[in-house]
Amino acid sequence: MGWLVDASGLHDLLLDVSKQAPGLPLYITENGRAAEDYVNPEGEVNDVERVRYLHTHLEAAARAIKDGASLAGYFVWSLLDNFEWAWGYQKRFGIVFVDFGTQRRIPKASARFYSDVVRANAVPPLPARWTR
Repeated sequence: MGWLVDASGLHDLLLDVSKQAPGLPLYITENGRAAEDYVNPEGEVNDVERVRYLHTHLEAAARAIKDGASLAGYFVWSLLDNFEWAWGYQKRFGIVFVDFGTQRRIPKASARFYSDVVRANAVPPLPARWTR
């Protein structure tokens, strides 16, 4: 969508706000990436770009916590694909693919990645196939 993406900015912002408001628990309520996701012939949605985005931003958030930020929660943007006010149905934001014609839902690779993060309460390393 042409938006600047820099995960280090999240790290810096979390530290800055924590210093300005000590003791205030911080919550990231929407963080995610738009893409033109599609279902492949195997019936999967491999949204590698979103997984990489989430990985770098979650790493930045974890680093901020280690550096003293009072981050209390992180919520991915968004659970489901939906109509986006400027791009319509072209760009998808969810970690679950929605077939708008049938309303069928397909968890994307990013949903599996985020599930692993939540279960472990840690940012796992990316599989080698996704680091290219």
